Amino acid sequence: MNIKPIKTDADYRAALKEAESLMTAEPNTPEGEKLDILVTLIEAYEYKHFPLDLPDPVEAIKFEMEQKGLTVKDLEPMIGKSNRVYEVLNRKRSLTLKMIWKLHHELGIPAESLIKQSNQINNV
Repeated sequence: MNIKPIKTDADYRAALKEAESLMTAEPNTPEGEKLDILVTLIEAYEYKHFPLDLPDPVEAIKFEMEQKGLTVKDLEPMIGKSNRVYEVLNRKRSLTLKMIWKLHHELGIPAESLIKQSNQINNV
């Protein structure tokens, strides 16, 4: 097995090409083990060089509403009366810790996404 660290973009592209050629490898075979190692190296390189930014909290809430067919009324137990929900969705009001906790537990939105709000609110 000839595997080396991924240090450059060229190394990354070569590793992707090699991993693609091994995609049909059976588990617990030399090819399957090589694929596992390559995928681990590729993921580490991507994590370092292509970090994913957390989604905007309001967009995360709207996405969950759309995916689950929720209305403003459905968010009231988590955020407050409908006017408060509209204020949050229109970026006029920040989420409180209590709202974040409820949205996280009820809708499964990552708390990290909901907390990333401090500089997202319009100053009105």
